[in-house]
Amino acid sequence: MHPLSSSSPPQLPNDSSDSGVSAERRLREAEERLREAIEELQRRQRRARGLYPPCDHADESCVANAIGNVCQSFLLSYGVRVGIGILLRAFKLARGQSYSSLLDLKQLVSEKDLIVREEACRIGLLFGGFTGSYHALRCLLRKLRRKETPLNAILAGSVAGLAILALDDSNRRRTLALYLLARLAQCAYNSAKAKKRFHLWGSHWSHGDSLLFALACAQVMYSFIMRPESLPKAYKDFIQKTGPVAAPVYKAVKDCCRGSPVDVASLHAYLSKAKGSTTMNLEEFPSIIPCSVIHPGTNSCLVHNANAAAATFRKTFPLYFSLTFVPFVVLRLQKFMDAPTRTCWYALTGAVRSTTFLSAFVGIFQAAICSHRKVASKDHKLVYWVAGALSGLSVLLEKKARRGELALYVLPRAADSLWYILVNRHLLPAIKNAEVPLFCACMGGIMYYLEHEPDTMAPFLRGLIRRFLASRISNPTPPSNRSASYTYLHTLDAMKEPKVPDNRETETLTAEKYNLESIPGL
Repeated sequence: MHPLSSSSPPQLPNDSSDSGVSAERRLREAEERLREAIEELQRRQRRARGLYPPCDHADESCVANAIGNVCQSFLLSYGVRVGIGILLRAFKLARGQSYSSLLDLKQLVSEKDLIVREEACRIGLLFGGFTGSYHALRCLLRKLRRKETPLNAILAGSVAGLAILALDDSNRRRTLALYLLARLAQCAYNSAKAKKRFHLWGSHWSHGDSLLFALACAQVMYSFIMRPESLPKAYKDFIQKTGPVAAPVYKAVKDCCRGSPVDVASLHAYLSKAKGSTTMNLEEFPSIIPCSVIHPGTNSCLVHNANAAAATFRKTFPLYFSLTFVPFVVLRLQKFMDAPTRTCWYALTGAVRSTTFLSAFVGIFQAAICSHRKVASKDHKLVYWVAGALSGLSVLLEKKARRGELALYVLPRAADSLWYILVNRHLLPAIKNAEVPLFCACMGGIMYYLEHEPDTMAPFLRGLIRRFLASRISNPTPPSNRSASYTYLHTLDAMKEPKVPDNRETETLTAEKYNLESIPGL
């Protein structure tokens, strides 16, 4: 047999690959030593001259830089919120088949129908106030402390976090603070894991994010049925409008599980107005609320669940399309101008997929409730926790990149609800306005990781914060009057800077997450 016809390929020596790896490692070590030497040289020069570290905005003063960041961030966030409101208003007019009114600005953007001015201003003040304060404080700390350390970023981020006071709703402030707390915990864990200091069991699971989302949804749906007062009003109203069950029925289910008397008069009033409902005798202390009360207009549970999923799709598609399309246009206007058709198509497909996920969530939850009533004659509040966990598995319909983000979005709301329940039971102390210092502390930690350990942050969060910070952190431009050592050091930083994935999935997810925090109904 010819030697080249052998099934096994010839073995090549590994000397070349080993030498290549060794040379690359030596090069990295040399760059690190050179970096340390340049930094030490700059520190000695500044100490000798009594100078503080230079700012990254050489072409303008510190005050002008801060004011510019305030204006830019305010206009971006204000434009996103108003744009979403206008697009949702257009969907509402089109749903009423009033297509000619889409060209009538009085109906499209009138103050009576499009009330977003105050909320958009508050959101703009939050983002603009934070970015402007952060840049101003960084410059001030450089001059006062005469050195650039991680403490500068932490102090500036913490004090600038007081911009959260622009939001007058304590529930929204608390939700946003808990959301950032979850993000800060994610950064801290990724940092400890990268440094091989800490590692959670099960963190390598491929569906760990879906499990976290399901557990968070279990707590949220349990709270919605059993402890609705523990959820923010806007979030509770959104769940109520999305689901197919009326509010009097939810209240009757809660009273039934707690052993309290059911409001029979309210149920009778609801059933008398329900289309296709039949007259039935209702007990004041029932063992379980039957399916005939939950969906009185439909005898078949399967048909009811299918109708519920379809109705949810119709109601929420305009919202998801707005959350996907408008922010992308405002935040990435140049890319939208380059490929408007592709952007619209991606926004459409993304909205369809997200709406399908939410529709499946509603359908599974209702199916679990009806299935329990087929096999049990007594209700229990744990059923709704399990139903919420099962419905959370619908997140598998979403892309893998979005599952973890959705889990970290729902987790703070679940933690907020659990915190309220524990405080109400006197298991935890009630601290007034605790969300403000919590938000400030979290922003200090987030800014530290953004500047010094950016790899630990989720790509969308890193890109979003840098976008509102006017890219002065991520793309500082060295002035021409600086020394050659500074320029070379800046080049080394740019070479080591992690690249954010520049794809439409990441950008659309960035826009969606920003606006999910901005819409009061979510």
